[in-house]
Amino acid sequence: MRDQANPKARGVNGKPDYIRKSCEGSLKRLGTDYIDLYYQHRVDPSTPIEETVEGLAELVKEGKIRHIGLSEASAKTIRRAAKVHAITALQTEYSLWSRDPEDEILATCRDLGIGFVAYSPLGRGFLTGQIKRFEDLAPDDFRRGVDRFQGENFHKNVDLVAKVEEIAKQKGCTAPQLALAWVLAQGDDIIPIPGTRRRARLEENLKALDVQLTAADLKQMEETFPRGIAAGQRYSEQMMKLIDAA
Repeated sequence: MRDQANPKARGVNGKPDYIRKSCEGSLKRLGTDYIDLYYQHRVDPSTPIEETVEGLAELVKEGKIRHIGLSEASAKTIRRAAKVHAITALQTEYSLWSRDPEDEILATCRDLGIGFVAYSPLGRGFLTGQIKRFEDLAPDDFRRGVDRFQGENFHKNVDLVAKVEEIAKQKGCTAPQLALAWVLAQGDDIIPIPGTRRRARLEENLKALDVQLTAADLKQMEETFPRGIAAGQRYSEQMMKLIDAA
């Protein structure tokens, strides 16, 4: 949700009337009759998830959307939502350095037959090895405000990425390909969605499908890059408040 008075401000609105307005606006802008998968990006703490999903379910009945997705929802919220209507996908950050979904979320999705969409599988670009200095980030890059990209945290994380690069060399692939292959190896129900602006990077990422990780490889990666080793939070304090932890 955007504040009209301050376009850069962000908020969350899970009210059915707002969802309908947003969906119909998207349909008009896209020039289409329906949207295959429509996400509630972030859970609105002021609106019961049941109410939000009921609103989305109405759009399914009307044929305006075909499937419902949630983003950054807790295991408890996912179960409550699924009682109202089938949830097709859950989108949450997941990578070598963001493994919180392993607590309960992945198990919950598998129990309910919900696909897991892993966003930022390359650690917002950090796991590519292309970011060596804080100054490599553009002045307006939002990552400058992310804890993991600042001060001592930045330097500790750069050292971790160097270890990923070492393993990648052993496997004859690039660091991004190794990081994506690791996510893919966590389950056939997990779909990583790396972002890129360049065709060459897209083609490089696709070759991660050819990287076969053995049990020994996965063990080495676990020992080298164990869960929780990344320094700092994955978002700024303000953004962390938008993550559903209930």
